[in-house]
Amino acid sequence: MDAFRSGADSLFILLGAIMILAMHAGFAFLELGTVRKKNQVNALVKILVDFAISTIAYFFVGYGIAYGIHFFGSAELLSQKSGFELVKFFFLLTFAAAIPAIISGGIAERARFHPQLVATALMVGFVYPLFEGIAWNQNFGIQAWLEASFGAPFHDFAGSVVVHAVGGWAALPAVILLGSRRGRYTKDGGMAAHPPSSIPFLALGAWILAVGWFGFNVMSAQTLDKMNGLVAMNSLMAMVGGTLVAVLLGKNDPGFAYNGPLAGLVAICAGSDLMHPIGALATGGIAGAIFVWLFTLTQNRWKIDDVLGVWPLHGLCGAWGGIAAGIFGAQSFGGLGGVSLLSQLAGTALGIVIAALGGWVVYGALKLMVGIRLDAEEEYEGADLSIHKITATPEREVSW
Repeated sequence: MDAFRSGADSLFILLGAIMILAMHAGFAFLELGTVRKKNQVNALVKILVDFAISTIAYFFVGYGIAYGIHFFGSAELLSQKSGFELVKFFFLLTFAAAIPAIISGGIAERARFHPQLVATALMVGFVYPLFEGIAWNQNFGIQAWLEASFGAPFHDFAGSVVVHAVGGWAALPAVILLGSRRGRYTKDGGMAAHPPSSIPFLALGAWILAVGWFGFNVMSAQTLDKMNGLVAMNSLMAMVGGTLVAVLLGKNDPGFAYNGPLAGLVAICAGSDLMHPIGALATGGIAGAIFVWLFTLTQNRWKIDDVLGVWPLHGLCGAWGGIAAGIFGAQSFGGLGGVSLLSQLAGTALGIVIAALGGWVVYGALKLMVGIRLDAEEEYEGADLSIHKITATPEREVSW
């Protein structure tokens, strides 16, 4: 029975890892559909290569920082019949690799390729696992201090803060350091529209992400006996709430319509195992509003050229999810309890500080040392031709 249970747990978490791996295709197609046609190939290649770099960085450095587990000389890990600990690494890697996938959407259309790969290695190898270890492995005693001070540790079941807020807040300094795309804003305060190149691909990316998210959330239980249908129900309700509010406030704009469910899903990760479904619906709806309002504000008023709106979508909705777990997870709001709003506020704030500082240091250093932006001619030609020497839809044959 122990062998059967271990094998079942390994299969359970492996299926979750595969579902989240598929979400990276969603990241790719969401970015592909949002950027202009001359940058579509770059969007596809970036997400794939970022995942490969993330695997190496997390395997050799990041996983050890977060959990104290190293693969050098670990015969015990390799000899496990079911390989649960190895599959667990795969599962947690797919979370870590979401950080550069999130950042990629914010810096699209003007970032240099190889410096971004270096940034990926540093973010996944050092910055992300620092907070991951604090939140999910009780590193440095911070969780114990929060529990002693406020009655409960910081709760983030599936990564509203650990993954999404960290990714979004790490992206913000990268976006600011890069500057806006050339021609996006005029000197007289006006704006030039850069409409999405393909709404169907944008929608496909959002659908892939939404489907994979149920593996992201439900399989965060990590073992079969801890699997909870409440997580799936709450994920569904938050997705629906985010969709409806974003469509309403976004005035039927398809970009808002397809980012609305993602906003709701980002926000529900933290408290999906605690909330009443009505609380999840409210959490998702508020997240949809946050995305529409803050995306419009950052783009139109603050002139921050965050191409896919990853700061409002992941950074702000993720932070809201961390706080919402402390509100709607409480018994007074129909939740299961065992959570403290003050701990949620403190843990969320800590995640934001680590991510923002990490982003400033990594991208600031790269900007000073090697440069992180395409030059004017390369940006005009587009990242596809400048970096990859081919467009998404070549219109003629080339002979040598």
